[in-house]
Amino acid sequence: MSDKKTILSLMQPSGDATLGNYLGALKNWQKLEDEFNCIYAIADLHTLTVRQDPAQLRKNSMQVLALFLAMGLNKGDNIVFAQSHVSAHAELGWVLDCFTYTGELSRMTQFKDKSARHADNINAGLFTYPCLMAADILLYQADMVPVGEDQRQHLEITRDIAERFNNIYGDVFKVPEAYIGKAGARVMGLQEPTRKMSKSESANANNVILLSDDLNQIANKIKRAVTDSDSVVKASPDKPGITNLLSIYCAVTGKTLEEAEGEFVGVGYGAFKAAVAEAVVEELRPVKEEYERILKDKAYINSVIKDGAERAGRIAYRTLGKVYKKVGLIPPVR
Repeated sequence: MSDKKTILSLMQPSGDATLGNYLGALKNWQKLEDEFNCIYAIADLHTLTVRQDPAQLRKNSMQVLALFLAMGLNKGDNIVFAQSHVSAHAELGWVLDCFTYTGELSRMTQFKDKSARHADNINAGLFTYPCLMAADILLYQADMVPVGEDQRQHLEITRDIAERFNNIYGDVFKVPEAYIGKAGARVMGLQEPTRKMSKSESANANNVILLSDDLNQIANKIKRAVTDSDSVVKASPDKPGITNLLSIYCAVTGKTLEEAEGEFVGVGYGAFKAAVAEAVVEELRPVKEEYERILKDKAYINSVIKDGAERAGRIAYRTLGKVYKKVGLIPPVR
């Protein structure tokens, strides 16, 4: 890899990717390669904290990989791979378990939230999840990690673990920083615009745009989006539906909120929603076409998986060997 700083991003294959995933993360990831060495992983091990249908998990993982490739995330020096294909993640995760305190883990808000939602399956992996996330990051000596608010606490504990280990054994791990780039669009539900767009938290199919939806479905969902009682296209806290659609429109067109509001002065909600639908469809059309082409090319997908795991492994096992030596284990010969 080049001398540029390294940035690492992971996405769980826990279901169909949504327009929120695309605009909030993937579209911005696509712009990072000029500035960073980029490492992208399918965080399949992390999904196991919740019971999964095996066939569906494999399907979801292949779909996330195909989406990464359709976005062009594997270009140049970028590395794209499946977390479970590099055993160093699990191996370092165990070592870091032994350098993390139960009090720290019990304060993680995600553990509390998921424990409440999955009270019948509060497993040890759910508790030690931040240690595996720390391993994901520290294995690659990542300089930067893009994080949303829900992951900021996990990055902080990663930094604490790295500093604790380094204080004992010397400078083994690079202590990562949060990457705060241009904020991705926060996409809310089309039928529930006060809540983040999420397939898992809504029973209404019209609330969520899935990247697996066909283009007509996407357009129709936007045209059926809730608005409010007047007909003025203007962002406002008391107009969450219109504000959400304006945010989506700006994200796909590159226009500012003021420009978008000016464009729709005197325009009714029907015409406004039709314009948003057209803009989103044209944004997603080339991505969906490439995504569908790649999904059919199993040989290509398998070659990317194999190459990505080999390239990621060369970096990860080098770090793991250093860790093993520091803690007194015999480094394996690979």
